[in-house]
Amino acid sequence: MKFDVKGIGYLISTISVLFLGAVAWPKPEDPQWQAWAVAVGMATSIFGMGLRFLSHRKDRKDIQRAARDEPPKAA
Repeated sequence: MKFDVKGIGYLISTISVLFLGAVAWPKPEDPQWQAWAVAVGMATSIFGMGLRFLSHRKDRKDIQRAARDEPPKAA
């Protein structure tokens, strides 16, 4: 069985962002902007990891294509 170690790493990082966000979530008496800051920080981190994962998948496909000696796909 093959595992995509980078993909698993991105999944673990996403889960850690959720745990850290839960710990950092402000109390009801804290300023409301803090909740927005934590939420935006979590969302951008997860979004960034998603983009990195998509880039990783594209690179893997390019490597596999090159190994089969196929020409690059037109953009």
